[in-house]
Amino acid sequence: MYLGRTQPTPLEPICWGDGPTIWCKLEFLNPSGSTKDRIARFILEKAFREGKVREGDLVAEASSGSTSIAMALVSAQLGLRFTAVMPEGVSAERTMMIRGYGGEITLTPKAEGIRGALAEVERLGREEGAFLPRQFENLDNALAHRMGTAREILDQIPGGNVAAVVSGVGTGGTLVGLFEGLREAGCAVKPVLAKPVTREAVGDLECCSFSARIPGVVDELSKIFSPARMPGLEMIEVQDGEAIRMTRELIRRGFPVGPSSGLNYCAAQEVARRVSGPVVTVFPDRMERYFTTELFSPFR
Repeated sequence: MYLGRTQPTPLEPICWGDGPTIWCKLEFLNPSGSTKDRIARFILEKAFREGKVREGDLVAEASSGSTSIAMALVSAQLGLRFTAVMPEGVSAERTMMIRGYGGEITLTPKAEGIRGALAEVERLGREEGAFLPRQFENLDNALAHRMGTAREILDQIPGGNVAAVVSGVGTGGTLVGLFEGLREAGCAVKPVLAKPVTREAVGDLECCSFSARIPGVVDELSKIFSPARMPGLEMIEVQDGEAIRMTRELIRRGFPVGPSSGLNYCAAQEVARRVSGPVVTVFPDRMERYFTTELFSPFR
């Protein structure tokens, strides 16, 4: 039923100069260009199997970026209608991709941020009977990575062992799912949260975002992520300017990624310098959805 990815995304060892080797899961190679394809596929196909949705039904999600794009793609493949609810001011590339897959867009006041979008999604569920994936609280978000991404990594990495896994947190599904999947397989894996921080006032912050420069990495929204679920959790702060610089460097080296990839790679480098064993991180999405943002300002 799902017509997209049939092969695992690559796990690429990246090392520059005398720096440490980081194993990077190239999730930007998924069909819609992000790791969110995994949760969209997992959640919507499960809803089909359980009879919670059927062809022609409405799906609604609050997301200003990759999750909405992924939900639009999978909805198109499954014959579902999709509405993305987003705060005003998101990049034009994101809205065009959603509409290209046949999705609709509802914009909520910018001042209300993602919380305003979440409230509108709940209204669509109550009043229009929309199926709500609820990415910030649905445990299937993490389960998709635990059962899928983590197992792919174990099959791909030499020796089948991971010492540390590094990711930023938006919904929390990627970091939680990878940690749980790797630990269940016997890895003594250290979970590391990559947190973007800023010393400057740059643009408008999305509601609860750590930084205006790193979309999709937010605070206080996830009901999936909990330090109590992740023994040994470490948080590494990365200046958002450095994350942007690293993202541009990754692009110049042939990795067409977005800002969260630069964030993850910076934090993974720091971890790899002091742990014994392979360090894995994720390149979550592709660069195309950021053409009109700060990331590409030097190239215009």
